[in-house]
Amino acid sequence: MIIFGDEYQFTKYELERLKKFEISYTSSIHEIRNLVGNFNKEIVVINSSNLGHSTVEELSSMNLKGVHFLTLEHFMEQYLHKCYIPEDGGDLHYLEDLKPFSKWQYFQKRFIDFFGLFWLFLFSAPVMLYSAFKIKRESPDGEVFFRQSRVGKYGDEFVCVKFRTMHMDSHFDPYTRENDNRIFPFAEKMRKYRLDELPQMWNILKGEMHLIGPRAEWNILVPNYRKELPFYNERNLIAPGITGHAQVNYPYGANIEDTRQKLMYDLYYIKYWNIWLELQIVWKTAMTVIKKKGL
Repeated sequence: MIIFGDEYQFTKYELERLKKFEISYTSSIHEIRNLVGNFNKEIVVINSSNLGHSTVEELSSMNLKGVHFLTLEHFMEQYLHKCYIPEDGGDLHYLEDLKPFSKWQYFQKRFIDFFGLFWLFLFSAPVMLYSAFKIKRESPDGEVFFRQSRVGKYGDEFVCVKFRTMHMDSHFDPYTRENDNRIFPFAEKMRKYRLDELPQMWNILKGEMHLIGPRAEWNILVPNYRKELPFYNERNLIAPGITGHAQVNYPYGANIEDTRQKLMYDLYYIKYWNIWLELQIVWKTAMTVIKKKGL
């Protein structure tokens, strides 16, 4: 496989996933011919949107000789399971390709929600009781639960319930950082294994959330995301989830680029939703907890 161009810079998580492929990187059209011939690499990924006429002609001639080409968009969907978002927002196909769940899909989602809630509550009740005890012990000045306005389906706001993980009256910062001193010790473990999300089962029962979906984003952050990120609104075609495709494939966001990366995963989830993808996310979430491998 050959990556032609360097318009999109792959993240370390993407490069880790691509390690199983023999990949060469080049920005030279002439080098592609040598790479294809010498190493029998027949797939070329076009990682550039500014190709001149002569370059297109060269690529077209190789196509006639059996070299298979993939656009960056199709490559990312097929191999990285995310939808590429050009930074200029010029490609409007998302407005056509992304749609809310059909009635049948929504019925399946709610069945999964209630089935999953039954087992989740059954096994997590002792964990939640212990978490409440530890919160009051390590940070006694404050409530066990934390309530915050989040943005849900169709952009409507709702009150999200979580376990509190920060000391009361901590300094304001919309993003969490490594070694964040606002977070008390047991809360670090809760956040790592997503235990702080468990009270959101109440939001699922009310129909404000799903078990699986895009992250419920804090309402004060959303206006800037809408301004900076093309198609950010499309993630709100469905209700958010406790866990999701973005959450199991990318760590907590610390800046606008992290949010863009997670949005690409969210859009893929909406575009290609099916039961198999849902089960994969459940499995990855379980492995995050069982293997103590919090992203």
